[in-house]
Amino acid sequence: MHWTRTLQTIDVHCEGEIGRVVTSGVLNIPGATMAEKLDHLNRIDDGLRRFLCSEPRSGPAGSFCLLVPACDPAADVGFIVLQPDQAHAMSGSNAICAVTAILETGMQPITGPETVVTLDTAAGLVRAVATCVDGKVAKVTLDMPPAFVARRSAVIDTPEWGAISYDLCFGGIFYVLIDVDQIGLSIGPENARELATIGIELRNRIAAVDPALHPSVPALNGISYVMFRAEEADGAVRTCTTMRPGRVDRSPCGTGSNANMAVRNAAGVARVGDVVVSRSIIGGEFITEFVEEARVEPFPAVRNRLSGRGWIYAITQIGLDPSDPFPEGFTLTDTWGGG
Repeated sequence: MHWTRTLQTIDVHCEGEIGRVVTSGVLNIPGATMAEKLDHLNRIDDGLRRFLCSEPRSGPAGSFCLLVPACDPAADVGFIVLQPDQAHAMSGSNAICAVTAILETGMQPITGPETVVTLDTAAGLVRAVATCVDGKVAKVTLDMPPAFVARRSAVIDTPEWGAISYDLCFGGIFYVLIDVDQIGLSIGPENARELATIGIELRNRIAAVDPALHPSVPALNGISYVMFRAEEADGAVRTCTTMRPGRVDRSPCGTGSNANMAVRNAAGVARVGDVVVSRSIIGGEFITEFVEEARVEPFPAVRNRLSGRGWIYAITQIGLDPSDPFPEGFTLTDTWGGG
């Protein structure tokens, strides 16, 4: 065996959504801030993301959590999410995976029943409180980035589904939030393929006419995903985030749930102290608590706490043989969807 690159990952899932935490093989990423590091990965050199996220070393489902030295001295570690479409500033499920791996493998010690790990992200500091029992992380609660509504009840006309109303929101990344009944489907495993295809098509159409500009951090510009939503009989919100190039989030989607609370506040149906359950397409749950009102100029914003669970299931070494014909990987529409 002869490898020219070797990485190790702690493989975790959060309510079914895979987050593989890179623990060795990447010393740092160029940039003085996490936003600059994110921009470097997306605009200057995306080779690491392609190497990790594409076949044959990965598959359509799941992400890689990149841990790098923090830029902000108030943080313990820098955090970037690598996914098949691009690098992203923040993800609730992946942050839960990262904190679970950091503590359960001893990268940072468990100091008590509630152990704090602060992540430095391009969307701001994310304070994570891990509830720990006998060396196991039983729950992770994240103080999410401020969430705001950039445009509420916007409309795009489509030949297939007519006029589609959507909310453009930021919850750590930009989302288009759409009530799923507008496309004539329900959120369930049997509709995953169709939901993914439609969601990605709508994302691409809306992104073509709306640049989704962040008011202060250009590296956060751009619509990442469409999240379909529906109200459940018990008051929970059923969610389905559709992710390029062609799949759905297995978790209830943390940044999307964060964004949805901002919509609820803007609509006058959420107040400080409210708690909302987000339920995924396979039944996993996140809890979102509306902590306080905030502001991301020029937008009113909300601060939320999001709680979920993660489980380590493997430790993996990934290498590159210099003769490998696919050093940056590949994707095919048979399993990845998309175009």
